[in-house]
Amino acid sequence: MEQLSSLQNHFLIAMPSLTDPLFSRTVTYICEHNEEGAMGLIINQPVDLNVSSLLEKLEIVVPEGQTDEHRSLTAPVYSGGPVATDRGFVLHPPQDTWRSSLQLSDDIMITTSKDILESLGSSAAPHKFILTLGYAGWDAGQLEQELAENSWLTIPADADILFQTPVRERWQRAAEKLGIDIWQLGPEAGHA
Repeated sequence: MEQLSSLQNHFLIAMPSLTDPLFSRTVTYICEHNEEGAMGLIINQPVDLNVSSLLEKLEIVVPEGQTDEHRSLTAPVYSGGPVATDRGFVLHPPQDTWRSSLQLSDDIMITTSKDILESLGSSAAPHKFILTLGYAGWDAGQLEQELAENSWLTIPADADILFQTPVRERWQRAAEKLGIDIWQLGPEAGHA
């Protein structure tokens, strides 16, 4: 199989024909993609939990008197994927503050350390972020096979879709970046 270039910092947009309940109508931000496989975070599947509830479960106390101008404590928590659902991942604009961060693009950084969670609800918190539990993972060649089977569309990641677009609109808006109406795509894929 032909090796594709890296899809790091791209969105995977689930085709309407992808019926797996874990990935149906999802947009996944690809954090890493190389010859060993891929890792990404689903950015449009909120779970029945907000940031405040998660912090309470983790026994992280937001200091009294802290203001939350950006309503970060009421933000939803997302299911990032079916792997390691007990691990948290925070996507946010670059900010050199946290112990365990990796800058993925000029606009996007991922942090996995507890110190970012402890900042939420305070003035030190990132002004925009997405908090996920778990991630989506693909073994070597698996994502390439799914792309060949027309399970996904791909586009370069867009920080506006990630941080500004309402969650219910992310799938359709991401597809619109390709100039298509995702609802017009048929369930069957063809190959020339």
